[in-house]
Amino acid sequence: MKKKDQTPLLLKIVRWLYPKAERYMPSVAHWYFTRLFFTPLHYHATAKELKALKFSEPFSVIVQGKKVQCYSWGKGERIVLLVHGWAGRATQLRRFIKPLLAKGYRVVGIDGPAHGNSEGTRTSILEFEEAFRQVFKEVGEPEAIIAHSFGGGAVLFSAVNGLPVKKLINIATPTIGDEIINTYLRAINGSAKTGDYFRAYMIREFGKSFNEFTSLYFVKHLPQRIDLLLVHDEDDKEVSIRHPLALLEIYPQAQLFKTKGLGHTRILKDDAVIQKCVTFIVGESSKD
Repeated sequence: MKKKDQTPLLLKIVRWLYPKAERYMPSVAHWYFTRLFFTPLHYHATAKELKALKFSEPFSVIVQGKKVQCYSWGKGERIVLLVHGWAGRATQLRRFIKPLLAKGYRVVGIDGPAHGNSEGTRTSILEFEEAFRQVFKEVGEPEAIIAHSFGGGAVLFSAVNGLPVKKLINIATPTIGDEIINTYLRAINGSAKTGDYFRAYMIREFGKSFNEFTSLYFVKHLPQRIDLLLVHDEDDKEVSIRHPLALLEIYPQAQLFKTKGLGHTRILKDDAVIQKCVTFIVGESSKD
């Protein structure tokens, strides 16, 4: 049976319009790209995700005057924080909850700013850092963090700025600046000219190059050692295997667990991946 296309209508429209706008109204197109880059699309939660919410204890924190929705499962004293990727939500990592509960952990999930059930329409890695800090104040420092895609970069950025991150699992996390920008350009059928404009915009707006907001930069400037596990699929079409390999060259003390045939999001549901991550957190010996 053919898989249902879940691409949001807005993205389909943008893919059709953007090349035309870039050709005939480049200044408008470039301005729109800077808006779009910080505006996550929203996808509907699945029935299984909604079921996971039913046995959670919801709570919230405030970031920049907006509510950030959080969830808690279990009563354990040791905490594992779940962090989704761009345009994601906490319950995408729901398959990790029960195995972690079985090991005695309390699991905390967060719908990042402007994501899931949180308030806002636009956000950035800066707001994600503040959200993490507020969650830490609310529940305490987690023993480990499991992060998907953009979420992994956001955690590393926060660690560079002093967030006490002890053990981190980055699943399918992008690390290479140019590749991240090119992924966005492909998503909307944009050209290299838009990419060049965006790089200049980042310097004007934030006083730093885009590369200074990537994991490759962050791992070079960590104030403390982090136990880091990289989980990545060789067939990930959104974030290629080049990303964790590049990070390993900079941070060789990290571990890499490779999978095949799972892609960018199905990797979050794989039993072997979940077992590897839980084992890494608990500290038990295992075979890759």
